Amino acid sequence: MPNDFNQQIIDEFRANSGRVGGPFEGARLILLTTTGARSGAPHTTPVGYLPDEDRILVIASAGGGPKHPDWYHNLLADPSATVEDGVFTYRARAEVLTGAERDEVFARAVEADPGWAAYQAKTSRVIPVLALRQVAGGPPSAASPVAALKLIHDAFRRELALIRAEVVRSGPGLGAQLRVNCLTVCQGLHHHHVHEDAGLFVALDGQPDLAATLARLREEHRRIAALVERLQQVVNATDADPAEVRREVERLTTELEAHLAYEEEHLIPVLDGTD
Repeated sequence: MPNDFNQQIIDEFRANSGRVGGPFEGARLILLTTTGARSGAPHTTPVGYLPDEDRILVIASAGGGPKHPDWYHNLLADPSATVEDGVFTYRARAEVLTGAERDEVFARAVEADPGWAAYQAKTSRVIPVLALRQVAGGPPSAASPVAALKLIHDAFRRELALIRAEVVRSGPGLGAQLRVNCLTVCQGLHHHHVHEDAGLFVALDGQPDLAATLARLREEHRRIAALVERLQQVVNATDADPAEVRREVERLTTELEAHLAYEEEHLIPVLDGTD
């Protein structure tokens, strides 16, 4: 993509915590910063990605062009990169997938979006697939604990909305990548709630006025954990029924939306000191 078009997306992404409009509205998008193979200078590029539990996958399609994109060559020379996902900014290490693993991942991508197959059909090169795994990171890219909490909550809301739409489009079968998407968001929710139970809620336990609120939030974490476990069971079934998956996603979304709204209503005033 032209540099000026890329820069517009980068600016919009950073100004809106990962949200962009236009052709990438509603897409899973990151900003990938690599080190120029020849210049040694940092280069940032908007790149679509696929969830893959504890890593993310990126496809060097270049729109089906005849050459690999610059960011791919940069990662071959130096596999260290910085990833911005709208909530977190973290250091990652890239690995080029090869052989059966590359083919399996690309097939998953094509099943989820036939556009990847169209890109491959336009070019004689084998389109590379890379895995990006976090190696270092920090807290959310937010100005305050309140802003961080809202960013994390909104990220879960957006991801569940994407999964709901994907399940509706899935037809009679449940695609392999959709299964991974569901399992990845389940894993993320589990980690977030474990972190809150052992961190934020413990820090607030000394405030007597919050005892009932924290007890309710902890109980809601347990109910959500049960819904997550149920969704994982349904998704992992060999003959997974998209209609049943949709019902479980809806149940989880409804419960989580109510939980996030209650947590924001009762904890944000405490965290920003306005209570």
